[in-house]
Amino acid sequence: MAAAVTSRKTLLSRTVTSDSVAASSASSTSVSPENTPAQSPSSTSLSSLASLSGDEQKHEGCGKLLDTYGNEFQIPDFSIKEIRDAIPAHCFERSGLRGLGYVARDIACLAAVFYVFHNYVTPGNIPTYPVRVALWSVYSVVQGIFATGIWVLAHECGHQSFSTSKTLNDTVGWILHSSLLVPYFSWKISHGKHHKATGNLERDMVFVPKTREEYASRVGVLARELGELTEETPIATVFDLIAQQLGGWPMYLFSNVTGHNCHERQPEGRGKGKKNGFGGGVNHFDPRSPLYEAKDAKLILLSDLGLAITVGALYLLGNKFGWSNLLVWYFIPYLWVNHWLVAITYLQHTDPSLPHYHPHAWTFIRGAAATIDREFGFIGRQLLHGIIETHVLHHYVSTIPFYHADEATEAIKPIMGKHYRSDTEGGPLGFLQSLWKSMRMCQWVEECESAQGPGKGVVFFRNRNGLGVPPQKMKAGEAVASGISKGAEVMVGADSDSDS
Repeated sequence: MAAAVTSRKTLLSRTVTSDSVAASSASSTSVSPENTPAQSPSSTSLSSLASLSGDEQKHEGCGKLLDTYGNEFQIPDFSIKEIRDAIPAHCFERSGLRGLGYVARDIACLAAVFYVFHNYVTPGNIPTYPVRVALWSVYSVVQGIFATGIWVLAHECGHQSFSTSKTLNDTVGWILHSSLLVPYFSWKISHGKHHKATGNLERDMVFVPKTREEYASRVGVLARELGELTEETPIATVFDLIAQQLGGWPMYLFSNVTGHNCHERQPEGRGKGKKNGFGGGVNHFDPRSPLYEAKDAKLILLSDLGLAITVGALYLLGNKFGWSNLLVWYFIPYLWVNHWLVAITYLQHTDPSLPHYHPHAWTFIRGAAATIDREFGFIGRQLLHGIIETHVLHHYVSTIPFYHADEATEAIKPIMGKHYRSDTEGGPLGFLQSLWKSMRMCQWVEECESAQGPGKGVVFFRNRNGLGVPPQKMKAGEAVASGISKGAEVMVGADSDSDS
């Protein structure tokens, strides 16, 4: 599908003014009707890609809200009922048989690739060692993509969009995710919380951005000094990107990195004294973690059992066939799965056009609209089951199966209008380039200088690299309204953690 995307290339070399304009349209994913909260009574919203006149902004009482590109925002005025009513009824139909067919196809692809390389990329057939290394490197990339497709099918199970049977969904999801060292039920519970609080700075569970104060604390300066910092070196960006792509997923499971850090409000009191980070008591493996409630304990242990079975099987395989072989056969492709998982999730929720919200300004409609569709061509649509191309829809109705998501996305575009966001420019290459762009442009969030009323609860990405709208200029004694009281000079901050 064609998509009009704002011209953004110049943003990487110059600051954008408030006169910048943008338009967009692109693709879709899937979300669960059962988990979709009721429509919020609030009718306000944020759009990223359309311009409003100053008079219209004032009429809304929000002041002038600018995303990182310099495009003006407006608050959405549609409801979840309008979204659901616009989707053809057959898009909600789920077929367990069809889902199992995709599972069989992906497993067959994994098996076929392994068979070919194991039997033909051998010293006897290819005596040149560097050539064999190159070919097995290709193997790891290909297997990583197919295994990511398996991960996505388990994700469908977690949202109950795989079939109409909860038992089948959870059984298939548990087996598939466990085989990829993912604690299925533990992930399913925290991921459900992410869907219920997307874009909420204090409750979201995935890639919650740092506030201005938190970022300032990270680099060891006062919040007011951020605008005076020199540009971050590209080498530093490369280092951060590699660390995120290789270690982001394990760190999330073990220490809730990128998730919210407001565990004190956990309803059963489990979060008292617990913080994100290793040794902080917040992880996806301990039934006592504040990410869960007492009723979840058996499911967390069942998730751990799945991991134990997989680890045991890998141990036996390593002993029998050699650990160097297992490294190539399983663990390097596993790192590619982690890379794709983190890249996809990061770019679904991090973009210069996307807003985030303080709790008092957040609604389900606003949060779900603060996501973005991208494009990854044949690999994205066929091998990764459209998870990149249909994510906006997924946050409104997650029980729609991926094979109906494109049609459902097209159906909701007229309802969302200018609030629908996509960036499909450049296809697969553009997707990968967006990793660099977002790392450079999306370093922290803060409110807009001219924000008023409801607009003060809306924050946008800013950066120290001179890209897009510059950060606020603060005087000594001032603090931006990012959850900090006015009049306080802030140098400390906590890692934001998310209510998945």
